Amino acid sequence: MQVDKALITTLIEAAMSADYTGVRRIGGQIAKRLAEQNDIEGAKALQSLLRKRGVPLQASGYAEALPRDAGSRLPLVEEGEWPTTPILLGNEAGHTISQFIEDAQNIRLLTEKGVSARLGLLLYGPPGTGKSLLAGHIAASLKRPFYIARLDSLISSRLGETAKNIRGIFEFVPARNAVLFLDEMDAVAKLRDDRHELGELKRVVNTVLQGLDSLTDDVVTIGATNHPHLLDPAIWRRFPYKVEMTLPDEDVRRSLWHHFLFQDSDTPEEIDLLARASNGLNGADIENIALAARRRSILGNQKPSLAQILLAVQSSRVGSPRLLDNRELSTTDKKALTVFLHEKGGARVADIANIVGVSRQMVHRYLKEAEHG
Repeated sequence: MQVDKALITTLIEAAMSADYTGVRRIGGQIAKRLAEQNDIEGAKALQSLLRKRGVPLQASGYAEALPRDAGSRLPLVEEGEWPTTPILLGNEAGHTISQFIEDAQNIRLLTEKGVSARLGLLLYGPPGTGKSLLAGHIAASLKRPFYIARLDSLISSRLGETAKNIRGIFEFVPARNAVLFLDEMDAVAKLRDDRHELGELKRVVNTVLQGLDSLTDDVVTIGATNHPHLLDPAIWRRFPYKVEMTLPDEDVRRSLWHHFLFQDSDTPEEIDLLARASNGLNGADIENIALAARRRSILGNQKPSLAQILLAVQSSRVGSPRLLDNRELSTTDKKALTVFLHEKGGARVADIANIVGVSRQMVHRYLKEAEHG
């Protein structure tokens, strides 16, 4: 076996300092070198040892703490809780996530058979589509701790500190048997050939790449970005599993309304109208509007107003939901809601009249006025 002498020296220093995280990180690098030299059995044996808890080091008095920024002393990662809010996915995304979880649950078997894959998942898409929520659900499914690193908060004005912060995260996680969630990856993992970026940012991107490469196959890493076009192509290659988090389709919107507005009650007829009308909103928007409707219903001791809910939907834009109130609809509101239900909701004139609280003749009048500007 040919291993860098500096690597062995660093390993011994970490062991003598009871640096459990350092021992695991360097041991993982040695295992990778063994695999590269076709010593598969040696690599497997070392990886097996590294998965153990390391009781002697912990018993020696060494206690791990969250890595911190040297300047601010703020933690570089935070431990998140497993979510209780359900995650609702489309068929394609759901299939990829199920496959990812199955592979992660059976990583030891896959490793023994020589077909293990790096457990890296990249989630990308607009805000409010459930990337953070999904990462938490994956951690819960795997029954692993959930550590969140918001990369936009790791950037330091002090030269070299940003790269040092990132290295601290990748050195911390392997000993935890956790899911590492790298949020806002575009903050530091931008295109390295961007002429407007300084050399420091290029070094930071390289540090991210080195950190991802240093992880053993059993470490679960989930990256997330709202701006996938800003990511360096090399970052994309480090994540074998990729899921685009899109705005919910009609079936998912129907499920969202059912869960957040109607809960366990029988599915009402108006849920199909709500699902159609809310096209273009994200899951967080629907959740906020539905919960606001329930608050008004509870405090007003009355059923949720379908007209007010639909008016809130009509007035909302993705990422900026309007929270409804219990005031009476004005004539302007009724006109706007009538046109909205006709054009986007696909509702019949009789249904529009019933929801808005006007006659059928008035519905026709509102639509005719809208048609003529």
